[in-house]
Amino acid sequence: MNRACVAHVVEDVAGLGSAGARNPRRISSDEDLIRAIYAEHAAPLLRYAVHLMSGDRQRAEDIVQETLLRAWQHPEAIAGRPARPWLFAVARNLAIDSYRARKARPHEVGEAALEVLPAPDEAERALESWAVADALSSLRPEHKRVLLETYYRGKSVAEAAVTLGVPAGTVKSRTFYALRALRLALEERGLAP
Repeated sequence: MNRACVAHVVEDVAGLGSAGARNPRRISSDEDLIRAIYAEHAAPLLRYAVHLMSGDRQRAEDIVQETLLRAWQHPEAIAGRPARPWLFAVARNLAIDSYRARKARPHEVGEAALEVLPAPDEAERALESWAVADALSSLRPEHKRVLLETYYRGKSVAEAAVTLGVPAGTVKSRTFYALRALRLALEERGLAP
């Protein structure tokens, strides 16, 4: 498309009126303007944007799209003069803004970075649980049952008494003596609390 046609379309579109309202006749003129600008300037503008974005074509396409959007929003900026210098200046400013925005945010990392994060070591915990299980196995059967009901199953003294079929006072005393025996068994294994 030649410059005379673009200039004619730009001059038609540049007359926004006092309120800047867009009427239906202007919509087709706006479309003609953006099509004319795109046809004549999109390829050189994209090459320039790719250069500004250090070869990142996706970001360059975003820059071109935003530049053309701004040309559509502000047709008076290119009325009566060549459009390419204005488009290139807008593209350059958008590239600078994009660069600054990326520098203001922390560097983005993918999920690969999560794979190299140290995971909590469960080996120590596994060894401790084996030692506790071994210490529990050394307790008398009634002490094991009362600890199982009160600590592992989380039952109250009254509930444990019903389950074990003994009075609540017996559950309390067995729990006391079972914990004392468990502490001694853990001390023997070097795991005293």
